[in-house]
Amino acid sequence: MIPALLDRLLAPAPDAARVAWLGQHDYAHRGLHGPGVPENSLSAFAGAIARGMGIECDIQRSGDGQAMVFHDWELDRLTGESGPVADRPAQALGQIPLSGGKGDHIPTLREVLATVAGRVPLLIEIKSKRGYHVAASCLAVRRELEGYRGPHAVMSFDPRVSRWFAAHSPRTLRGLVMTEEDDRGIAGWARRHLWLWTAKPDFLAYDIRDLPSRFAAAQRRRGLPVTSWTVRTPELRERAAHYADAPIAEGDGV
Repeated sequence: MIPALLDRLLAPAPDAARVAWLGQHDYAHRGLHGPGVPENSLSAFAGAIARGMGIECDIQRSGDGQAMVFHDWELDRLTGESGPVADRPAQALGQIPLSGGKGDHIPTLREVLATVAGRVPLLIEIKSKRGYHVAASCLAVRRELEGYRGPHAVMSFDPRVSRWFAAHSPRTLRGLVMTEEDDRGIAGWARRHLWLWTAKPDFLAYDIRDLPSRFAAAQRRRGLPVTSWTVRTPELRERAAHYADAPIAEGDGV
């Protein structure tokens, strides 16, 4: 009873009309990627748009403080280059080809926004880790979003991201990405509530492996939409249909 009361006081539910669009779409995880189409590429985003799917993408910050659409901290897995993304300026990163594609390079958030142009919703995950200056990434994203009118939201595992947007860009929808990682004991339960109270999110993006979840269900009942990642199979898609408002899917889960 007390945690539920604190949830309502410290992380109020959003206006239902404001977040309604979140549950009206499926989302392509890092775009509609596959053989010949790299993840987080303009080609993958164009494929999602053609299919009428919303898009989920990832943000890393370049060495000169620009918002780059790229998942990993290092270049090694997704390109023919190596080393940290943060060691290179945006112009240099934008010239690096993405592996497995035909002509795709690492895009900036500005390029992605121009490609999407409001045609489908966009979920922007801001990457963070221990000791990371996440406010600089939040500011870089907010700069690019100024004047963008299409449906969009930011989200992160780091509750500081949602809290930053609540303070500095309150009109931007903000989400808290969560995984229970088999931590369903008292300590995990307490951490989830603490992250919620810190983040003050408008929605949750929940690990599909943890659904059904008492925590996610309680937040959903009181008005926080729940999206779920990463839906990779028809079975997981069925689970998301029962326990979440929208899937973030790839592969056979689309």
